[in-house]
Amino acid sequence: MGTIEMVSLLSQQLLGLVGGLFLLTAFGLVVTRQLRSNLMVFVVQSVLLAASALILGYAKSSTHLLVVAGLSVVIKPLLIPLILHRTVSSDVFARREIFQVLNIPTALLVAVGLVIFSYFIARPLLGDSDAAIRINLPIGIAGLLLGAFAMTVRREAIPQVMAILSMENGAFFAGIAIAPGLPLIAELAASFDMLIIALVMGLLTKKIHERVGTTSVGELAALKEGSEQWNS
Repeated sequence: MGTIEMVSLLSQQLLGLVGGLFLLTAFGLVVTRQLRSNLMVFVVQSVLLAASALILGYAKSSTHLLVVAGLSVVIKPLLIPLILHRTVSSDVFARREIFQVLNIPTALLVAVGLVIFSYFIARPLLGDSDAAIRINLPIGIAGLLLGAFAMTVRREAIPQVMAILSMENGAFFAGIAIAPGLPLIAELAASFDMLIIALVMGLLTKKIHERVGTTSVGELAALKEGSEQWNS
């Protein structure tokens, strides 16, 4: 076996390992019940996303993917948690439990079903594609669906923001394999949007918590309905 074949085989194995860990973090975002743990899972997931881009960039000799990996490491695991810690009240992070519609066993069953469904969706799209697409595409779709599911069952503002950001991670995890030549400006725009989302939602959550004393979406909706009845 030549050096090129060995590098290709090693990169495939590393991509499979990173992909499996990425999928585990997507499950972690569904089942974690503490806000700090939820944020740490997102950080680990973002590091794994950067690792996948780094491996693909090295295997394909793509400077673009290497730059994208560097941007992902700086923006998602470092800047976004920093923004949230600076903008969100410390009382919100001190809360032990995240309110969720479904209990953990039920949420896990639904999450497993979504992963199986994502592989059925990706299967017709794979065809004769290379190993990177066969690994990243179904896992990226699964990450996207699990992020959407986490956003649906959560009843706290910050965990919902984490779920939205994890959906972007899932879409990007699939995208770096499908379109590795995507212009760098597109990744810069997406990263800037994520920073703005984290900043705006952090500030809004802080103000809402200071005025209302909670960030529960259900209680905020009840307050809105009560104010409408009072005004009428």
